[in-house]
Amino acid sequence: MGSSRLVPLVLVLAIAACTAGEPPTPTPRSAPTTTSTAGGSTRASPPPVAPSWVVGAEPLPLRPDGFGQVRPTPRPLVDRRLPTVDRLPTRRGDRYRATVRKVPVDVLARSTWHGGCPVAVAELRYLTMSFRGFDGRAHTGEMIVNRTFADEVTRAFRVLYDARFPLEEMRVVDRPELDAPPTGDGNNTTAFVCRDAVGLRRWSAHALGLAVDVNPFHNPYRRGDLVLPELASSYLDRARGRPGMIAPGDVVVRAFAAIGWRWGGEWSAPVDLQHFSATGD
Repeated sequence: MGSSRLVPLVLVLAIAACTAGEPPTPTPRSAPTTTSTAGGSTRASPPPVAPSWVVGAEPLPLRPDGFGQVRPTPRPLVDRRLPTVDRLPTRRGDRYRATVRKVPVDVLARSTWHGGCPVAVAELRYLTMSFRGFDGRAHTGEMIVNRTFADEVTRAFRVLYDARFPLEEMRVVDRPELDAPPTGDGNNTTAFVCRDAVGLRRWSAHALGLAVDVNPFHNPYRRGDLVLPELASSYLDRARGRPGMIAPGDVVVRAFAAIGWRWGGEWSAPVDLQHFSATGD
């Protein structure tokens, strides 16, 4: 899992696609517009209605274990296909591109790395990679991973790109996210996060840069009555296939198996459908 409570990037972003049979999500409220009449005069048009749901806007009440209360998936997120917000320049053309380099100082400063982490900065690498959004278009994402598997991770994501497997976003988790209140709707595909394993007092494989979470909302973590992200329980129903979901033996599982990484969806308890790791945990 990508962060201790899968805290999402706080975006004021209207849902772009709703479940089948639902009316389109209204556009954000704006100032009234004017419309010409047949006589040449103008009259004010009513402003659009504000959206009923925005990502990261509503913190969840906390459970005794510190996670957010698990609540039903909001209808606009039951078949989640949100547009990608581009944070890095999108390169021209449709060809997959990836770069591997030492972690830049500015990237490190906004990441979760600190002196107490179980991995030295020299052991980490900064990747940029092409990925397909739910719009089918090419976008550029970023990720920090352990240098031992940097090239292998770019090869795995090339397979996903060529297969047109959609990702909503791919960005480095920043420090404030670890302490932000959970909203339960995050969907960031990411790798290095300096944190403990969920519910345990030991370092996660993410803290070593040896794990990747893919579309967490579409592929939630479950342990007992805990679901992470907390609003993603609709996606526990794996019989209902939707874009962005990972299934046994599919292209995502095969791509990571090819670099020697195991899938958390094959665990018995907990079941971590988003998680791939070099360590097996």
